[in-house]
Amino acid sequence: MAVFRLQGSKVLAVEMTGDAVKAKNGSMVAYDGQMAFKKLSGGGEGIRGMVTRRITGEQMTVMEVKGHGTCWFADRASEINLVGLQGDKLYVESSNLLATDGGLRTGTTFTGVRGASQGNGLFTTTVEGHGQVAITSDGSAVVLRVSAQYPLTVDPGAYIAHQGNLRQSLQSGVTFRTLMGEGGGEAFQMRFEGDGLVYVQPSERNTIAGDV
Repeated sequence: MAVFRLQGSKVLAVEMTGDAVKAKNGSMVAYDGQMAFKKLSGGGEGIRGMVTRRITGEQMTVMEVKGHGTCWFADRASEINLVGLQGDKLYVESSNLLATDGGLRTGTTFTGVRGASQGNGLFTTTVEGHGQVAITSDGSAVVLRVSAQYPLTVDPGAYIAHQGNLRQSLQSGVTFRTLMGEGGGEAFQMRFEGDGLVYVQPSERNTIAGDV
């Protein structure tokens, strides 16, 4: 299995001994050793990934790197966060997914109105299996715990990913900014209930659901 390690906070080093990794196209900044490269298309494996991405108009281009040596990846000086999966599933915004262990399964899942409200399409990328995932964030990501006693409400512009046994819903009407008298238009919040982790970034994306 490939070994993921951070070199600083903004560069991912992946050591491979015949292994493969999948990464965002154009994110490799250097490599040593003997590597083979292949361009993959679509949001996941198989026809379903291709079709769902085409429906939403998203172009998610992924490259596969396989060989012996070390590859270094980065994405516009974003902070990089490592997530270890032990047979569980990670839900992540496609723009925040940098690299996955080649043995992990990637796909898409329907997210309903939330995806449409963000302008990120109706599908969220899923990563499942045993191995490492590298996700990016604009600024240092914060990992927040959700429990039965403490549900979590998140600004959709700050949301990156989540994992665990969580139920996700959308609430409309008020966001943190409209509470302070800023922003306008229809606004949304994301609510998580159950048991799991939610990853948020300190810088918000632009969305089309009002100034959230």
